[in-house]
Amino acid sequence: MRLDNLQIRLEKIRSNKIFELFVVCVIIFSALVIGVKTYPIPASVLKLIVVLDWLITFIFLAEISIRFFAEPIKRNFLKNGWNVFDSLIVIISIVPIDNSELAIVGRLIRIFRVLRMVSIIPELRLLLNSLIKALPRLGYVMLLMFIIFYIYAAVGTTFFSEINKVLWGDIALSLLTLFRVMTFEDWTDVMYETMEVYPFSWAFYITFIFFTAFAFLNMVIGIVVSVLEEEQKKVDREHGEPTLQELQKELLEIKALLHAQAKDHKH
Repeated sequence: MRLDNLQIRLEKIRSNKIFELFVVCVIIFSALVIGVKTYPIPASVLKLIVVLDWLITFIFLAEISIRFFAEPIKRNFLKNGWNVFDSLIVIISIVPIDNSELAIVGRLIRIFRVLRMVSIIPELRLLLNSLIKALPRLGYVMLLMFIIFYIYAAVGTTFFSEINKVLWGDIALSLLTLFRVMTFEDWTDVMYETMEVYPFSWAFYITFIFFTAFAFLNMVIGIVVSVLEEEQKKVDREHGEPTLQELQKELLEIKALLHAQAKDHKH
């Protein structure tokens, strides 16, 4: 009975919004501590930061322990990939490797603690899961985009390499230059330079920008938004929240019922 009561209490703590907010604040503070370490600071402040870093680690350890023991079926805790990720980050952070050859690994692990924000906040998990699930669809768009890039890079190298070898000297440099054009980073300077030799080379840049910056990037955004909507509907169904189609169907059924009742009253 005592174990059951303890689990109920831990479950209440885990689902408490104040507890979640506290963990989020600790994660943000952990990120700030990591940022402070990148500055030249006095030895006394560095000692304080080390103490704070260990305090943050033990808070994370306590938080993971609460989430684990609050789970009614413990194996379900490990079935969640985010729980496994959080546990590994916290456990590795405890290992004292700061003064060893693996010190750089310890610093990297502490940097990745900021990613725990994704596992804590459901909305961030939804965004990341949507992005991961959109990758297979995005693959074909990216492949077609690379083909367009390669064709334009080959054309650019053929015609413009003698104008500026730094930008168009080979296919790799041309690809980098085209990426610069696509992101609108001083692309007009590149265009005007080639227009001095080829006055109609503006068509090369305008068509490339249309295909990449406008057409393909909008396709990428459309795919990501579509997958995000699908994931949101899935989450709503899991929580028992009706979708828009279900609400519309219910409204139609209510209208039909009211219409039938009105006819009965007339008769």
